[in-house]
Amino acid sequence: MKVLIVDDEDDIRRIAGLSLSVVGGMQVCEASSGAAAVESARREAPDVILLDMMMPGMDGAAAYRALREQPETAATPIVFLTAKTVSSEEASVRALGARGVLVKPFDPMTLPRLVRELVNGS
Repeated sequence: MKVLIVDDEDDIRRIAGLSLSVVGGMQVCEASSGAAAVESARREAPDVILLDMMMPGMDGAAAYRALREQPETAATPIVFLTAKTVSSEEASVRALGARGVLVKPFDPMTLPRLVRELVNGS
C-alpha cells in the first residue's frame, strides 16, 4: 500500500512515515502543503492520502476538494489528520466523503492498522 502523508509539520510527517513504512511495511511519500499534495498525489498515485486539516494556505478541506476535482485522485481514499477531537468535525469530514479522521498525536505502533481499517472499511 502506498500512502501520501500531507502535513505542514515535519515531525508529524517523519513519525507517520516511519510508522507506516517500518511498522506497517507500506510505501510512503510526503507533501508539506495542500498545493504540494495535489501535485504529489497526481504524480505518485497513492492508494490512500493522510491529509492534515489545518495547514497554512490551502487547508485540508480545500486540498480535499482539489484532489476530488482531478481525475487521477477523484476516487483515492482520504483520511484526515487533526489535532482536534470534536465529533462534529468528524461528521463534517465524513460528509465530504473522507474515509475517516485520525487524531494527532497518534500511536505510531497502531497507525498502520488504523489506516488499513479505514481504507478497507473494517
